[in-house]
Amino acid sequence: MNKKVEIPAVALGATTIFLTWILGPLLSGGHDAIYRWNGSASTLFVPAALDFSLFWLVLTCFLLIACKRGRLRVAIWSGILLFTPWIEIKNWSSLSGNTPSPALTRTLLGAAILGLALLVLLWRPSFEIWFERIVHFASVLLVFAAVLGVFFLVELGWFGWQARALDVRRTIDDSEIRHSHSVAQSGAARLPKVVWIIFDELSYRQVYEHRFPGVKLPAFDRIGKQSSVFTDVIPAGLSTAQVIPTLMTGVLLDKIRSSPDGQLSVHHQASGEWKRFNEHDTVFQDAIYDGYGTAVAGWYNPYCRILPEVLDQCFWTYNRAAPNGILPNRTAFANLLGPLHYATEAGRTKEELTAGYDISDYREILNAADRMLGDPSMSLVLIHLPVPHPPGKYNRHTNQFTTTNSTYIDNLALADECLDHIQSELEQSGHWDSSSVLIMGDHSWRTILEHSLTKEELEASDGGHFDTRPFYLVKLPYQVTGITIDTPFATVNTRRLLDRLLTHSLSSPEDLHNWTQHLQPAKIGEYQGTVLP
Repeated sequence: MNKKVEIPAVALGATTIFLTWILGPLLSGGHDAIYRWNGSASTLFVPAALDFSLFWLVLTCFLLIACKRGRLRVAIWSGILLFTPWIEIKNWSSLSGNTPSPALTRTLLGAAILGLALLVLLWRPSFEIWFERIVHFASVLLVFAAVLGVFFLVELGWFGWQARALDVRRTIDDSEIRHSHSVAQSGAARLPKVVWIIFDELSYRQVYEHRFPGVKLPAFDRIGKQSSVFTDVIPAGLSTAQVIPTLMTGVLLDKIRSSPDGQLSVHHQASGEWKRFNEHDTVFQDAIYDGYGTAVAGWYNPYCRILPEVLDQCFWTYNRAAPNGILPNRTAFANLLGPLHYATEAGRTKEELTAGYDISDYREILNAADRMLGDPSMSLVLIHLPVPHPPGKYNRHTNQFTTTNSTYIDNLALADECLDHIQSELEQSGHWDSSSVLIMGDHSWRTILEHSLTKEELEASDGGHFDTRPFYLVKLPYQVTGITIDTPFATVNTRRLLDRLLTHSLSSPEDLHNWTQHLQPAKIGEYQGTVLP
């Protein structure tokens, strides 16, 4: 092969292998990164394409320099070959979401550095024959990898073109609604509020049944004494992305996927069919029929994109970096160094960086929720918050946000503080007593997904035991006496429960208890779908 063609091809193949972690999240079949992206499509695709192209160009230049035999050629080619195992571990970690053993990554990196140094320092002309054979064999493999690289680039361009229609709205207000709710709005202010609060990853066991010694949760204790607490809750799944649509539709969905323009499709467990998510077949459409004004302040799921025609007000955010380190709140130019910053961690662990993004999300969502709770016309309000979801982001001893030395137990204290705040907001507006309030976790604390539980977390979870029961509590209007409901309750029935709260069909805790007795809980044997936050 002509050197003018071979060298760029080899460089493209090496670039494809080295930077799969940058392009992979944008090329996955489920388009998860695009689905959760709340910035413009250009800020996601352009930096990835430019980073790939620039690395390819630089590597091509190095390989041109390496055409001349000698120690420099040895250094360049040895660097490419010896660092590949370490880079592949990074690729696997980024694309799978798994964290490799730190000892393994350090060993591979150390071995690569040591091997490179020894080869350069101890190089002898007698090594040249076997070295060139290795280079030739590697070049052939990299040319084949270049074919995959061309496919990746074409696919990246095609998906980027489709994603240009990505709905990037983070907010919706009345002026943006595509249809008129004038009739509903006129009566919504007279309807008692139904407030649906989802604390992401909130565990029943950790709040009430087996609380960590010394942890005080006064808001949960206070509200529990005037509410119905469910003790045997069957979750709708393990993944937030799959559970939330199940809760909204009342249909057990075991998988989700997105189109390149961020539109949601769901897989029905019973029928085995993939269908486009239908916002008009959700509890929010039910609420509109009943005359309610609808509002959502939420995290992770692109609520304003998937529910635009059934929400009067909406705010959603997810400021975490994409798996390749690109951030939604930066320009395309600023994101050029995002992958490098993320890969090197800039002196901070990824957990610390993620905690910082979550703190920003928490504050934004709570501010939006305050506005919605204070609006008398918003009578069905969903608030989905990123607590107590790991990583730790709060210090319960100082009552301050933090990105270091924090645990799930600290996050529980933050959830309690948040609940106290929401109750105070409703009390100040005179809506607490008359409101129906559903407080739940979308799933329980997923200790099985935690790679390095702290000593405190191990103690709290009995050595990492996964209790599947999410938190679930219902306060009916003017309820003053608390009860426990021990009947198994599947959260797939949440839409049915909310419909009864919307129509005031449950007037007492006894009514609620009796209603649960007639449900057929859907036992879920295995969690399905991609594991997401």
